[in-house]
Amino acid sequence: MKGMSSPRRRTHRPALIVLTVVAAAACLALAWWQWTRFESASGTGQNLGYALQWPAFAVAVIYAYRRFVVLESDPEEARKVAEKSRVDEIPEGILPERPTTPSAAALADLDPRADKALIEYNRYLAELRAADAPESQSTDSTPSSKGTQ
Repeated sequence: MKGMSSPRRRTHRPALIVLTVVAAAACLALAWWQWTRFESASGTGQNLGYALQWPAFAVAVIYAYRRFVVLESDPEEARKVAEKSRVDEIPEGILPERPTTPSAAALADLDPRADKALIEYNRYLAELRAADAPESQSTDSTPSSKGTQ
Protein backbone atom coordinates (compact mmCIF):
# COMPACT_ATOMS: atom_id res chain seq x y z
CA MET A 1 0.00 0.00 0.00
CA LYS A 2 2.78 2.38 -0.78
CA GLY A 3 0.70 4.12 -3.42
CA MET A 4 -1.89 5.35 -0.95
CA SER A 5 -1.00 8.50 0.81
CA SER A 6 -1.76 8.59 4.47
CA PRO A 7 -3.04 11.81 6.01
CA ARG A 8 -0.28 13.92 7.49
CA ARG A 9 0.14 13.39 11.15
CA ARG A 10 0.17 16.54 13.24
CA THR A 11 3.54 17.01 14.78
CA HIS A 12 3.93 19.34 17.68
CA ARG A 13 7.30 20.79 18.38
CA PRO A 14 8.06 20.77 22.10
CA ALA A 15 10.24 23.87 21.86
CA LEU A 16 7.44 25.81 20.18
CA ILE A 17 4.95 24.66 22.79
CA VAL A 18 7.31 25.71 25.58
CA LEU A 19 7.84 29.09 23.91
CA THR A 20 4.09 29.60 23.62
CA VAL A 21 3.45 28.64 27.25
CA VAL A 22 6.29 30.84 28.52
CA ALA A 23 5.18 33.82 26.41
CA ALA A 24 1.55 33.47 27.51
CA ALA A 25 2.58 33.05 31.16
CA ALA A 26 4.83 36.12 30.91
CA CYS A 27 1.95 38.16 29.48
CA LEU A 28 -0.35 37.03 32.30
CA ALA A 29 2.32 37.78 34.90
CA LEU A 30 2.73 41.26 33.47
CA ALA A 31 -1.05 41.71 33.58
CA TRP A 32 -1.07 40.73 37.27
CA TRP A 33 1.82 43.10 37.98
CA GLN A 34 0.06 45.99 36.22
CA TRP A 35 -3.14 45.20 38.14
CA THR A 36 -1.29 45.38 41.48
CA ARG A 37 0.31 48.64 40.35
CA PHE A 38 -3.15 50.00 39.50
CA GLU A 39 -4.45 49.05 42.95
CA SER A 40 -1.51 50.69 44.71
CA ALA A 41 -1.54 54.30 45.92
CA SER A 42 0.50 55.43 42.91
CA GLY A 43 -1.57 53.48 40.37
CA THR A 44 -3.00 55.28 37.37
CA GLY A 45 -5.44 54.55 34.58
CA GLN A 46 -2.50 53.66 32.39
CA ASN A 47 -1.74 50.72 34.69
CA LEU A 48 -5.34 49.58 34.35
CA GLY A 49 -5.10 49.79 30.59
CA TYR A 50 -1.97 47.67 30.55
CA ALA A 51 -3.54 45.21 33.02
CA LEU A 52 -6.37 44.69 30.52
CA GLN A 53 -4.07 44.66 27.50
CA TRP A 54 -1.60 41.97 28.59
CA PRO A 55 -4.17 39.13 28.69
CA ALA A 56 -5.09 40.03 25.11
CA PHE A 57 -1.44 39.56 24.17
CA ALA A 58 -1.46 36.14 25.87
CA VAL A 59 -4.52 35.15 23.83
CA ALA A 60 -2.80 36.42 20.67
CA VAL A 61 0.25 34.24 21.36
CA ILE A 62 -1.92 31.15 21.81
CA TYR A 63 -3.96 31.97 18.69
CA ALA A 64 -0.79 32.47 16.64
CA TYR A 65 0.55 29.07 17.77
CA ARG A 66 -2.75 27.37 16.95
CA ARG A 67 -2.91 29.04 13.53
CA PHE A 68 0.69 28.04 12.81
CA VAL A 69 -0.08 24.41 13.64
CA VAL A 70 -3.17 24.38 11.43
CA LEU A 71 -1.40 25.99 8.47
CA GLU A 72 1.58 23.70 8.82
CA SER A 73 -0.45 20.50 8.95
CA ASP A 74 -3.14 21.32 6.38
CA PRO A 75 -1.69 22.30 2.98
CA GLU A 76 -5.17 23.00 1.62
CA GLU A 77 -5.83 25.58 4.34
CA ALA A 78 -2.41 27.14 3.70
CA ARG A 79 -3.22 27.38 -0.02
CA LYS A 80 -6.57 29.08 0.74
CA VAL A 81 -4.88 31.64 2.97
CA ALA A 82 -2.19 32.28 0.34
CA GLU A 83 -4.81 32.79 -2.39
CA LYS A 84 -6.89 35.11 -0.23
CA SER A 85 -3.97 37.29 0.78
CA ARG A 86 -2.28 37.43 -2.63
CA VAL A 87 -2.17 40.87 -4.21
CA ASP A 88 -1.28 40.99 -7.88
CA GLU A 89 -1.21 44.74 -8.22
CA ILE A 90 -1.50 47.71 -5.92
CA PRO A 91 -4.71 49.59 -6.72
CA GLU A 92 -4.38 53.11 -8.11
CA GLY A 93 -4.60 55.89 -5.58
CA ILE A 94 -3.53 53.84 -2.53
CA LEU A 95 0.05 55.09 -2.42
CA PRO A 96 1.01 58.75 -2.46
CA GLU A 97 2.58 60.05 -5.64
CA ARG A 98 6.34 60.10 -5.70
CA PRO A 99 7.83 63.57 -5.79
CA THR A 100 9.66 64.24 -9.00
CA THR A 101 12.91 66.13 -9.08
CA PRO A 102 14.15 67.43 -12.40
CA SER A 103 17.55 66.17 -13.46
CA ALA A 104 20.56 68.45 -13.61
CA ALA A 105 20.55 68.20 -17.40
CA ALA A 106 16.93 69.35 -17.53
CA LEU A 107 17.72 72.30 -15.27
CA ALA A 108 20.76 73.25 -17.35
CA ASP A 109 18.62 73.40 -20.48
CA LEU A 110 16.24 75.99 -19.02
CA ASP A 111 16.50 79.47 -20.49
CA PRO A 112 16.52 81.97 -17.59
CA ARG A 113 14.95 84.61 -19.87
CA ALA A 114 11.89 82.37 -20.41
CA ASP A 115 11.35 81.55 -16.72
CA LYS A 116 8.51 83.85 -15.65
CA ALA A 117 8.86 83.03 -11.96
CA LEU A 118 12.57 83.88 -12.05
CA ILE A 119 11.91 87.14 -13.90
CA GLU A 120 9.23 88.11 -11.36
CA TYR A 121 11.53 87.22 -8.44
CA ASN A 122 14.40 89.27 -9.88
CA ARG A 123 12.01 92.20 -10.40
CA TYR A 124 10.93 91.92 -6.75
CA LEU A 125 14.58 91.90 -5.60
CA ALA A 126 15.29 94.97 -7.73
CA GLU A 127 12.33 96.79 -6.12
CA LEU A 128 13.63 95.93 -2.67
CA ARG A 129 17.07 97.17 -3.56
CA ALA A 130 15.66 100.39 -4.98
CA ALA A 131 13.58 100.90 -1.82
CA ASP A 132 16.67 100.38 0.37
CA ALA A 133 18.99 102.56 -1.76
CA PRO A 134 17.81 106.02 -0.54
CA GLU A 135 17.96 104.90 3.11
CA SER A 136 21.47 103.54 2.81
CA GLN A 137 22.76 106.77 1.18
CA SER A 138 21.38 108.95 3.99
CA THR A 139 22.76 106.73 6.75
CA ASP A 140 26.25 106.29 5.26
CA SER A 141 27.66 109.08 7.42
CA THR A 142 26.38 107.63 10.71
CA PRO A 143 28.12 104.56 12.13
CA SER A 144 26.06 101.40 12.24
CA SER A 145 26.21 98.67 14.88
CA LYS A 146 25.82 96.08 12.14
CA GLY A 147 29.00 97.11 10.36
CA THR A 148 29.30 97.80 6.67
CA GLN A 149 26.69 96.25 4.49
